[in-house]
Amino acid sequence: MENWKRAVLAGSAGLAAVFLLKGNRTGTLICGGVGLAVLASEYPEKFAEIRSKLPDYVERGSTFLEVVSRVGERLADVAESRGSAWVEALMHG
Repeated sequence: MENWKRAVLAGSAGLAAVFLLKGNRTGTLICGGVGLAVLASEYPEKFAEIRSKLPDYVERGSTFLEVVSRVGERLADVAESRGSAWVEALMHG
C-alpha cells in the first residue's frame, strides 16, 4: 500500500473515532466511508468476496439479534413474575 493511502486511511479512521466519541454520526459515516473506499481501492477482490457473502452475514446477524431479543424478553418476564422482593433481598442481604 502506498504511503499516501496509509495516511488517508489512518486519518479517516482517527477522525471517525473522534466523531464517534463526540456523537457526530454524519462525520463518522463520511470518514468511515472514505477509509473503506481507500481499502476497497487497494483490495478490490476481497471486497467483491465480502459483497457476495453479504446476504449470508445479514441472515446470521438477524438470527443472532432474534435470539438475544428472546432472551431479554424471558429475563424481563422472570423479573416481573418475581416482583421486587428478590431485588430487595440482593440489596439488603
